[in-house]
Amino acid sequence: MLEQLLNQQQQYIDYYFSHLDRQEVEAIIQACHKTEGLIVFTGVGKSGIIADKIAMTLVSTGTKALYLPPTNFLHGDIGILSEKDTLILLSRSGETEELLNLVPFARRRLTKLIAVVSNSPSRLSKNCDLSITLPVQRELCPFDLAPTTSTTVQLLWGDLLAVSLMRLKQFDLSQYVLNHPSGTIGKKMTLTVDDVMLHDLPLAKPEDKLVDVLVELSNKKCGAILVVAPERHLLGIFTDGDLRRALQTHGSDVLQKSLDSLMTYTPFSVSRDMLAWDALKIMQKNPKKFVMILPVLENKQVVGILRMHDIIQAGISV
Repeated sequence: MLEQLLNQQQQYIDYYFSHLDRQEVEAIIQACHKTEGLIVFTGVGKSGIIADKIAMTLVSTGTKALYLPPTNFLHGDIGILSEKDTLILLSRSGETEELLNLVPFARRRLTKLIAVVSNSPSRLSKNCDLSITLPVQRELCPFDLAPTTSTTVQLLWGDLLAVSLMRLKQFDLSQYVLNHPSGTIGKKMTLTVDDVMLHDLPLAKPEDKLVDVLVELSNKKCGAILVVAPERHLLGIFTDGDLRRALQTHGSDVLQKSLDSLMTYTPFSVSRDMLAWDALKIMQKNPKKFVMILPVLENKQVVGILRMHDIIQAGISV
């Protein structure tokens, strides 16, 4: 049964993409782009929930938008509409009475009206300035009644509208961050390596013997020793993993070896002003071999050490 439902779901979504009128989509995108005021969304039931989500996506991506239930319009909120605004009405059937009742009052305010329906000959389509038909072969519901496919394609269309407007407005990453100052998105765009790196560094010289740096490796709890030349110029790195592998290969004799014979030369490094999110992507670039620790350099000098654990602990993930 599950396989059959998945196949049907894919079939219905493919039907939407193959039958969507690109000219209708483009006309509405351009109308929204030219809107000087608000883009206001409305709908009833499940379509209303989708309309609310589309409006929120537009707001977060640089377009002034708002969702209001149709009954609110008819009880005072219609005063928000003007000739500079666009009102988008979502309804699968295009025959929703609450929306049809709203149309003449919105027209009196000279607001541009756009119908988003899945029934092209509907009254709502005929009474709006622009309309788009979102193709729905049938609902996934076995009775073809519960809004399933129809709300999915409404959501797909809404995302398409939002991203198209982002591009037309040249809405960039810095603007996106300003709209998301808190939470994971805000941290990804603002938290730098300097904010999470460790400053109490485990350092050693290349001629130091392994046995003499084990205490430093353990006490600093960084998972590595940074091997440096004078003035803290980085030469290499020796990690906990290197220690385990060296013991397996050489046994206890490895304790008398110098670090320059055991360390990894020219390891990956990052700068302190790099975003911690970008550093994490470097660490996880090879999914088969994550880099757990990175030296932090400034003018080729070691100024910190960055652990993947600390980035994730700060609430950042790729």
